[in-house]
Amino acid sequence: MTEPLSFEKSRESLPGPRLPAAGLPGVDPAQVIPRARLRRNRPHLPRLSEPEVMRHFTRLAAMNYSISKNFYPLGSCTMKYNPVTNEVAASLPGFAYLHPYQPEETVQGALELMWDLERALCEIVGVDRMCLQPAAGAHGEWTGLRMIQAFHEDRGEDRSEVIVPDSAHGTNPASAALCGFKVVEVRSDAGGRVSLPDLESKLSPRTAALMLTNPNTLGLFEKEILEVADLVHSVGAKLYYDGANLNALMGICRPGDMGFDVVHLNLHKTFTTPHGGGGPGAGPVGVMKDLEQFLPRPTLERENGHFKLDFERPRSIGRVRSFYGNFGMLVRALTYILAMGADGLSQASEDAVLSANYLRTRLEGALEFPHDGPCKHEFVASARNLTAQGIHATDLAKGLLERGFYAPTIYFPLIVPEAVMVEPTETESKATLDAFTEAVLEIVQLAQTDPERLQAEPTSLPVGRLDEVAAARHPVLRWRPPAQD
Repeated sequence: MTEPLSFEKSRESLPGPRLPAAGLPGVDPAQVIPRARLRRNRPHLPRLSEPEVMRHFTRLAAMNYSISKNFYPLGSCTMKYNPVTNEVAASLPGFAYLHPYQPEETVQGALELMWDLERALCEIVGVDRMCLQPAAGAHGEWTGLRMIQAFHEDRGEDRSEVIVPDSAHGTNPASAALCGFKVVEVRSDAGGRVSLPDLESKLSPRTAALMLTNPNTLGLFEKEILEVADLVHSVGAKLYYDGANLNALMGICRPGDMGFDVVHLNLHKTFTTPHGGGGPGAGPVGVMKDLEQFLPRPTLERENGHFKLDFERPRSIGRVRSFYGNFGMLVRALTYILAMGADGLSQASEDAVLSANYLRTRLEGALEFPHDGPCKHEFVASARNLTAQGIHATDLAKGLLERGFYAPTIYFPLIVPEAVMVEPTETESKATLDAFTEAVLEIVQLAQTDPERLQAEPTSLPVGRLDEVAAARHPVLRWRPPAQD
């Protein structure tokens, strides 16, 4: 299952690729590019026929794992199916061929779409206004914290600390630190939820905000969220909602009703836009009325049926994204919301919770569960019961790769030893969940009967066990031809 590099398959007997002429007609390249930067020799490109090139890249593509091939049980990451309907809508010429510098009068339809999406998201999460600019969830975190920072500064308050749970997503403390805050950790209690006594001891006039997701990263609903909100607000701080886990309660309950002041959303996690890979993302952030004046500019406004972008916002934290964000993601998200409707959105959340609890129940006895159920949309198990045989969470993950499944999130959250974090999402069938369960059960049995075999897996993939430490510390990103004798 290996595929040589195109350079390795190259044959000198073939002519080089036919390239278009360089430059522009009537333009001397030396006039626009320094002569020292101009290439003196033709680039050393592979020499292959067109069918060979096509087959080479097709074979490489077939080796890639993707949501269109199989199941991603990645806890926290929420890798779920992206409906093709979304792609059809985003590719409509009226959307796809827009230019961000067009006059407002020529893009009223696009502005109306953004207005409708903002209204829909505000209704879903229970906030007053929403900014669609941020390009990712972590970008939304940073944007929300900057607005909280501006709010306190506007009141003449010097608040330098942000409280983050010990089970939080890693982006939470990173975003807080990037904004210049000191990060203060609050412990989880024995049940896996925020410890109210510890939170109360950490709150002070220095506290700017508590960052929290609900359900939390362990997949557990923070049952005392109203008490948490009261404690945070009692010291004048703000409550920030990390929207990574909204797909557990979308259409059922709203963060704004729980007392959250700022809410960021991950459109890929909850509203089925494409996920990561370095491509365009979207992380809208919503606020309650008292933070509205600090929203990034421009905001989208409607006057007498006309839509416009308002740049005249003196207390705004400023623009946080070029143009108005990644518009194609906004088209996809609204398409999903309209296709699902209110009943469909709540059904998606119920199905996500049902799938997670089904998997959790089926795996009881095979893995440890550090916290009592039921869970919400994801759960955290532990492979600690396999360590007596020399098997760790890594071995379980590699065994799943061997059996055709992407590995779940492992070793996170850090507060669970040998953590195995699974999120099945609402888009997977019972048959897929059963197949995944049988694979895990087979691995657990193998750990008890033949651990050496499990430690050697995967054996049927293009690559086996990698030296992950060396790969991270000494990456080789460029192929060089072998030395000639």
